[in-house]
Amino acid sequence: MADAEEAALQFTPTWIVAAVCSIIVLISLAAERGLHHLGKTLKKNDQRSLYEALLKVKEELMLLGFISLLMTAFQGTIQRTCIPPSWTVYMLPCERPGDHQPTGVAARFSAAEILAGISRARVLSEGGGGAEAGLCQKEGKVPLLSEEALHQLHIFIFVLAVAHVFFSATTMLLGGAKIHKWKQWEEEIQKNNDAGNGPKKVLPMHQLSFIREHYKGIGKDSLTLCWLQSFVKQFYGSVAKSDYTTMRLGFIMTHCRGNPKFDFHRYMMRALESDFKKIVSTSWSLWIFVVIFLLLNVNGWHTYFWMAFLPLVLLLAVGTKLEHIIAQLAYDVATKQTAVEGDLVVKPSDEHFWFGQPRIVLHLIHFILFQNAFELSFFFWILMTYGFHSCFMDHVGFLVPRLVLGVVIQLLCSYSTLPLYAIVTQMGSYYKKEIFNEHVQQGVLGWAEKAKKKSGLRECHSAVESMHGDGADAA
Repeated sequence: MADAEEAALQFTPTWIVAAVCSIIVLISLAAERGLHHLGKTLKKNDQRSLYEALLKVKEELMLLGFISLLMTAFQGTIQRTCIPPSWTVYMLPCERPGDHQPTGVAARFSAAEILAGISRARVLSEGGGGAEAGLCQKEGKVPLLSEEALHQLHIFIFVLAVAHVFFSATTMLLGGAKIHKWKQWEEEIQKNNDAGNGPKKVLPMHQLSFIREHYKGIGKDSLTLCWLQSFVKQFYGSVAKSDYTTMRLGFIMTHCRGNPKFDFHRYMMRALESDFKKIVSTSWSLWIFVVIFLLLNVNGWHTYFWMAFLPLVLLLAVGTKLEHIIAQLAYDVATKQTAVEGDLVVKPSDEHFWFGQPRIVLHLIHFILFQNAFELSFFFWILMTYGFHSCFMDHVGFLVPRLVLGVVIQLLCSYSTLPLYAIVTQMGSYYKKEIFNEHVQQGVLGWAEKAKKKSGLRECHSAVESMHGDGADAA
C-alpha cells in the first residue's frame, strides 16, 4: 500500500511532474506546428487536394485523441464491470500457461479458478492500483478488461492508425514517382503536336503498337487467355507509352475535343491527389473490419495468417481488371479495319468497370492498403509488446509468409496497381472536377453557390408575393 501511495501524484516530486509535462507539451506543439506549416506550404503551391488530405490526417489524430480520452475516462467503469470467471475461458487468442485445451465443464471451471487466484494475487500485490478489480473479486468474479489489457489495446489502436497513414502516404509517394515519369511522354506529345506530324499514313489496325501489345488476336478467340494475359501484364510494364498516348487521346477527344493541347498528365496527377483524401481516411467500415478480426483471432484458428491473403487476392483482382479494361479498349478499336496512325481513338465508358462504377476500384484500393497496414502494424505491435516468441506470433512458418506478403502487396500496389488506377479510371464516361485548375474550380463553385442562393431568394420572394396575393383576395 505504501508503494502505491509513493507512486501517486501527490507524492511525486514537482520537478519530475514539470519535466515530463514540458517534454510532452513540446513534442505536441512541434508536431502541431509542423503540420500547420506543411498545410501552408501546400496551399501556397496550389496543392489543394493534398492540403485536404492533410486535414483528413488531422481528423484521424483528433479521433485518436478522442478514443484515448474515452479509454481513460471509462477505465474505472470497465474494470468495475464484473463477469463470471467461466466466461473468460472461451475464444482465447493464446493458451494460458498450464492449460491443455480444456474440454469438459470441470476443466473450464478449473481454469477459471486459476484465473481468479491469479487476479486475487495481483490485487493484493498492486494495492490501490487494483481497487476496482478487488470489487469483482469480492463477488467471486473478474473484471471485464484488466488495466494492462486496456492499456495494450489503447497502444494497438494508436499504432494501427499511424501505420495506415504512413503506408498510404508511402504508396502515394512511390506510385506518384512512377507516374511522374510519364510527364516526358506528355511533353513529347505536346512537341509533336506543335511541330506537326506531316502526312499521316493509313495502316491496318493490328500493326499499331497499342493493338499488338494488348489484343494479339486472342481477345475474340479466347476470353480465358485474354484474362490470363491481363493477369500477367500487371507484373511488368503495366502502362506503356502506347497505352498512355492512346488513352490520353481518347480522353481528350471525348471530354475536351476543343483543346488538343490539354495537359492530361497534370490533370491525372490532380485527380490522384484528390483521391488520396479517400485513401488516407479511416471509415467506420474499416473499424468494423478491425473488430471482426479481433473477434476471430482465436488460438489455433491462424486467423492472422489467412487474413494476410485477402489483400493480395483483392490487389491481383483489381490489377487484372484494370489491365483487362485496356485490353477491352484495344479490342473495341481492333474491330475496325484501318486507322490513321496517330489518331487511334478509344471510347471511354463506365461499362468497362465493375457494375459501371469506376469508384469501386478506389474503395478496394483503400481497403487493401488499410488491411495491409493492419497486418504490418499488428506484427510490430506484438513485437514491441510481447516479443518475438509470443504466442501471437504463431509459428515461423506462418510468420514469414505474412511479412513477405505485406512487402509484396506494398510494392505491387505502389508501382503497378496505383499507376494503373490513375490512368484507367480516366476512361470512364465522365471527367472529374480536377479537369479545371484550382482557380477555375473555386470560381465555378462560387458561381454555383451564388446561383443557388439567388434561386432560393427568388423562391422566397415568390412565396411572399403569393401570400400577399392570397391575403388581398381574402380581404
